Amino acid sequence: MSVAKKIFMVIPMMREHAEVCSNWKYEPPYDRIYSWLPWEQMEALGIEFGDPDIRERQYVSIMDAEGILCGFAQLFPMVNVIRLGVGLRPDLCNLGMGKSFLEAIVAEAKKRYPELPVDLEVQEWNQRAIRAYLKAGFEITDTYEKWTPEGLERLHCMVYREH
Repeated sequence: MSVAKKIFMVIPMMREHAEVCSNWKYEPPYDRIYSWLPWEQMEALGIEFGDPDIRERQYVSIMDAEGILCGFAQLFPMVNVIRLGVGLRPDLCNLGMGKSFLEAIVAEAKKRYPELPVDLEVQEWNQRAIRAYLKAGFEITDTYEKWTPEGLERLHCMVYREH
């Protein structure tokens, strides 16, 4: 089976998965947007998947067919939309599996929230992620500036279009 055709399963995010994900290290320039605080801090501060309630309600783990953790997603309900946050394990990035990874996440979002559209935000400079999102059925619907931990950045809003 080619890497690009990899099959992914979506399961509830376990504490152990959250701890592993928080320690992933990405290469520059991706490290500045995909890095988390150390697990002990995330858990102590109750930040994102460090908070058991948020983890249970919003986060899922993405596993391969052998049960190996490959990534995670946040399914964040907003007004009239489900906003995705995604993270692929660093050693799996840029290997051509983004489309199948994202399709599994979108399927889970549509299963949980069938009446709502699915979108995500991505920094304009992150062409690697944008290419993966486009291949998976997302399209750029808006571009705007937004304050991030890195300062004012240009972001695209990308909406999933049913095939």
